[in-house]
Amino acid sequence: MRQTAHLLACAGLITLLSACSEAGNNAVVHFSGACDASAAVALDDDLFVVANDEDNILRVYSRLRPGAPVKQFDFAAFLRPEKKAEESDLEGAAQVGDRIYWISSHSRNSKGKERESRHRFFATTASVTNGAAHLRVVGDFYSGLLDDMLADPRLAAFNLQSAAELAPKSPGALNIEGLTATPDGHLLIGFRNPIPKGRALLLPLLNPAELLEGERASFGDPMTIDLDDLGVRSLAYWRGAYLVIAGSTDGQGESRLYRWSPGQAPQRLPAPEIHGLNPEAVAFFDEKAGGDLFLLSDDGTARIGNCECKKVKDPNLRKFRAVCLRP
Repeated sequence: MRQTAHLLACAGLITLLSACSEAGNNAVVHFSGACDASAAVALDDDLFVVANDEDNILRVYSRLRPGAPVKQFDFAAFLRPEKKAEESDLEGAAQVGDRIYWISSHSRNSKGKERESRHRFFATTASVTNGAAHLRVVGDFYSGLLDDMLADPRLAAFNLQSAAELAPKSPGALNIEGLTATPDGHLLIGFRNPIPKGRALLLPLLNPAELLEGERASFGDPMTIDLDDLGVRSLAYWRGAYLVIAGSTDGQGESRLYRWSPGQAPQRLPAPEIHGLNPEAVAFFDEKAGGDLFLLSDDGTARIGNCECKKVKDPNLRKFRAVCLRP
């Protein structure tokens, strides 16, 4: 399998993003089968895998042939939710080599009720053979990540114990939505909530592989960055810096796009193409495929007829939007 794009780096500063699509500039494309695109990783020059935070299915799509998933993998039996058909609220994904790590929100549900099913960290291997994608789980999932955070004295100042007792969109609650690989093979977790002192919270995870073997998490020093009072909705390490999709904790207002390097202030990027979207995931393709970024929109509350998309019973009618950006 190709070297993961998460480890690409090149000099230069992104100053402008413009839409790119075979359908023309500023074109928004649609993918069906799910509404709430929440995390994504490119598998090769064409295929990418998407998590939907309303179920436990990972869907593979073709960026060159938008529409229905070309393959899907139901991980409900593996994730062992407390109740039948209960989602694990998968929110972030990061690729290291041929392994993709997936993380759930680790939050309470929208009504503020504790759900053990939402405490999941796991990995799949990923490969593409003769145009067909293959995902297989690695070991078992890990469910102790929040406990490990609460036990780390460096995180005490963020009051995560109290945050974890609130509904995820409440002020000061706990809600994880971002995950990316770092250049040294670690992971970086991004919090949509809380936003301590108006700054987004980031936490390095140093031993992701060992978690799948039952070891406790080892963290680096937590960081906070200024995203103009917004939290992290998605993270990606791309071209030597981190690309951050930032949004409010309660879903109000439009999301923004930032470029950030540790030790520097985040730089907001002009991206008028995302106006009207609800971006929550990004898949990016290597230079041989044009270096394109696919920003995916969480369209769970978009209207389809008289219903919100995520409440439509026919999966063939559910859909989410994506826009392609090229530096």
